[in-house]
Amino acid sequence: MAVEIVKEKWTNKINELILGATKEQGGSSAKVVKVGGESCLPFMFQEGDMPNRPVIAMEVWDIEPSQWPDALKAPFGNSIKDPCEWAKKCVGDFGADLICLALESTNPELKNSSPQQAAETATKLLKGVGVPLIILGSGDKQKDNDVLAKCSQATKGENCLFGVATQDNYKTLTVSCMADGHSIIANRPIDINIAKQVNILITDMGFNPNKIAIHPTTGALGYGMEYVYSIMERGRLAALMGDRMLSMPFILFVGSEVWRVKEASVTDKELPGWGDLAKRGPLWEATTASCMLQSGADILVMRHPDAVKGVRGIITDLMKR
Repeated sequence: MAVEIVKEKWTNKINELILGATKEQGGSSAKVVKVGGESCLPFMFQEGDMPNRPVIAMEVWDIEPSQWPDALKAPFGNSIKDPCEWAKKCVGDFGADLICLALESTNPELKNSSPQQAAETATKLLKGVGVPLIILGSGDKQKDNDVLAKCSQATKGENCLFGVATQDNYKTLTVSCMADGHSIIANRPIDINIAKQVNILITDMGFNPNKIAIHPTTGALGYGMEYVYSIMERGRLAALMGDRMLSMPFILFVGSEVWRVKEASVTDKELPGWGDLAKRGPLWEATTASCMLQSGADILVMRHPDAVKGVRGIITDLMKR
């Protein structure tokens, strides 16, 4: 007797987010990047479709990251001292789909670079790499409002992805992105009951929900990742069942989460028996990223080229119908 496989039928799909603008569209990108659009749970092609594969952005700072371990900095060589050369290496040598520019030098506790300096760095990168940009502030709320507004204006028409908008600091960034034609990252707490709040606040200002990516506060392997996974999965289920305020693609900053935990940053001398950090760190990042793919990640922001290479192969295998 034939066994019938039960298939879920979904009433909604994830919004499709388009990033970048080609020269014909008035921008600098060689091509646009599309994410989202799923009408099924991740890679469940028998129940729906995933028209766009998950993509990988590589993280580039506008200042040399002094706290990164040598095992993480080594693959980039001297290019890590220049954000433009660093970004070109990420795209040309390591195949990054996007560049995530972290404007860390603008932090008042570090270099305290001006908004104008940040804008010049962003525009220079756009012209030099030919891929869409994700642009992040330093995390200082007051300074970020000035920095991101200036960068938004300087990159008008490029359709960058700016972040991160939070519940108590979203208005200035939303207005800037709306005026200059950019997309926005909405920070979502790992709490399914209040997960929609920032999305609602942003769209209440008239912002197009199709230009929002959700950042679900995440964790690394061994640090509550299974909890993050379950909350992301519940959010994706709600979206597919019709919740429009959860129907945005996911962006996850895997690299920044992984490389700050001891398992991916402490040397083998300090952790006897854990193995060579040059291998352990990328494996920790790749494992975390591959798990996040299964929970619905659309954009992975990563750091180590070896981890990027491994996860790209996983994506290729998973996307086979």
